[in-house]
Amino acid sequence: MNRKFLIGLGVAVVAAVILATSSLFIVNQAEQVIVLQFGEPKRVIRDPGLKMKVPFIQNTVYYDKRLLDFAPPSEEVIASDQKRLVIDAYARYRIVDPLRFYQTIGAEALAQTRLGATISGSLRRVIGNVTLAQVLSDERSRIMEEIRVDVNKAATNFGLDVVDVRLRRADLPEENSQAIFARMQSEREREAREFRAQGAELAQRIRSRAERERTVIIAEAQKQAQILRGEGEGESVRIYAEAFGQDPAFFSFYRSMQAYREALGGGDTTMVLSPDSDFFRYFSNRQGTLPPEARPAQAPAPAPAPAPTPRATP
Repeated sequence: MNRKFLIGLGVAVVAAVILATSSLFIVNQAEQVIVLQFGEPKRVIRDPGLKMKVPFIQNTVYYDKRLLDFAPPSEEVIASDQKRLVIDAYARYRIVDPLRFYQTIGAEALAQTRLGATISGSLRRVIGNVTLAQVLSDERSRIMEEIRVDVNKAATNFGLDVVDVRLRRADLPEENSQAIFARMQSEREREAREFRAQGAELAQRIRSRAERERTVIIAEAQKQAQILRGEGEGESVRIYAEAFGQDPAFFSFYRSMQAYREALGGGDTTMVLSPDSDFFRYFSNRQGTLPPEARPAQAPAPAPAPAPTPRATP
């Protein structure tokens, strides 16, 4: 008797547990639940806590009520100025009407597919009415808001609220970018050649001006040097004339010594002269006078040699 009672009690407990698990469910604070009865929605639960349902008859569908992110694939669109752009966008949305969402879409994976198609159509429609310059300017915020409003109108029919749509990247296609880069490189090279030519012209102008100034300065310096050299030579001639005019005999002796040094200084010099010539007069007489028999018959007395003109070495 006790054994049967224990078995019956155990069966009752198991049945109670199964009944409790089938009739009780927990709603998380980040979730919202639709209670279905034979596939037909009966109620929507948004408040968190422990909830009840009819066991074995009703079931539940959970949806996230937090803000969700969605990044559709990049889209290639054409702007109003016929520029092709690759747009990389993302959207943030939430499920605000789970009943309509369940009736129109049913699953969150399908919602992203529908939302991606809506965003693609809105991008083509809005970007097609603006230029590339506007997309890259301060008007970008206005364009993104216009896209968000357009997407949100369509998403409302699915029970969604699109709170934000952003354009993360708006670039030209790769082939267009390469062509633009090549054109920019050619333009920069042309500007560099132009700057180099202008610099070379300016350098040549500066060099020519410097060369002209150098020539003028050298000419002025040479002119001044010639003037100073002439004045110095004139002064030296005057000093020599005054010095040698005081003693003509010494001046004659001095010039003869200079002539001896220049004529007889080289070891390979050969001279054929008479010993009684006037050139050797200081060899036989330190006074420099020739004997009577060596003097010419009617030769006048030798005049003193003119004072040498010293030449300044530049």
